[in-house]
Amino acid sequence: MKIDILTLFPEMFDGFINTSIIKRAIEKGLLEVNLINFRDYSPLNNKQVDDTPYGGGSGMILRCEPIFECLDSIDTKDAYIIMLSPEGTKYKQSVAKRLLEHKHLIILCGHYEGFDERIKTRVDEVISIGDYILTGGEIPSMAITDSIARLIPGAITSKSLEDESFNSSLLDYPTYTKPSVYRGLEVPEVLLSGNHKNIEEYRNISRIEKTKRLRPDLMEEDHE
Repeated sequence: MKIDILTLFPEMFDGFINTSIIKRAIEKGLLEVNLINFRDYSPLNNKQVDDTPYGGGSGMILRCEPIFECLDSIDTKDAYIIMLSPEGTKYKQSVAKRLLEHKHLIILCGHYEGFDERIKTRVDEVISIGDYILTGGEIPSMAITDSIARLIPGAITSKSLEDESFNSSLLDYPTYTKPSVYRGLEVPEVLLSGNHKNIEEYRNISRIEKTKRLRPDLMEEDHE
């Protein structure tokens, strides 16, 4: 899979692409991540990419030209173009799975007060990672890239994927490791029993109870 990220701050991604699962996926040839500074495509002498809004208002708006020109240079027949914006579809695991079906993703990271509305004519989908304000789209683009990279066959073990939260409508079951007792806090006895059938039953029940307690909305969504 190829992911092109259009950003004004490619240096923010240095640690992201050079550590952990993303780094390993790139080294294995499973994932290609390109960081493209769309300031380089500005037609203005000073390389400005934003300007004041028509009709007045606060803040600065990202101009059409640098983003259109940048997209013209990297767009392919397989490309699926994503704009990151608070007004977009809420991102969740089912969206990550759907995006994995595309061979080439292009992610537009916003900044300032947002995009010139005309840029949306080049976009296939607008996505939001949550109802809160961030300085730009860099962190959301990392979240999306990471969540998709984990799903690429070979990036991590299939067993790890099966057991993770959100791969069904349930959260993950509670997990424990050594020591079995710490400061009076004990690991559930069933997990120490070696009885795999009982352990699986305990974990299934725990997932349901945990989801009902912490994220009942997930179970409601599953029945819509």
